[in-house]
Amino acid sequence: MSTVDSGALTVVNVDWDHPDAEALRAAMAAEVGPRYADRAAAMARTKANHVDTETVHRTILVYAGEKAVGHAAVRWNNGDLELKRMFVHAEHRGTGVSTALLVASENAAREQGLPRLILQTGDRQPDAVRLYEKSGYTRIPIFPPYEEMAFSNTFEKVF
Repeated sequence: MSTVDSGALTVVNVDWDHPDAEALRAAMAAEVGPRYADRAAAMARTKANHVDTETVHRTILVYAGEKAVGHAAVRWNNGDLELKRMFVHAEHRGTGVSTALLVASENAAREQGLPRLILQTGDRQPDAVRLYEKSGYTRIPIFPPYEEMAFSNTFEKVF
């Protein structure tokens, strides 16, 4: 586990199965899952959103004091690092948590000597799309394994 303290927020690298990471992913599923309920069966068949823990390079948490308020992971995807499961608790949005998660994720790619970080988000997450575009991400063609999810928004940030 490594820690970076940036004022009121602390960025920590943890194992994928860390209890705070699991709790934040569950909170994300509870918030975002209902938006895609009508597509759940099709998405389960494609398994495109499944995260194989063997591919996870880093799991990142942001704490406000003692409370875990943000989560992101980067996984290997065909030679790229891909941002997965980025989530910030609603009461902490707009406080710099998402920026801290993006910076830590981008740094993970840079540390590996990669020229970019890629990500996918759905069409029913306009706030996420706005955040990524505002943060310098540009749209790219849908990449594997999301080809069967035509509603995907896929992005890259080139360093």
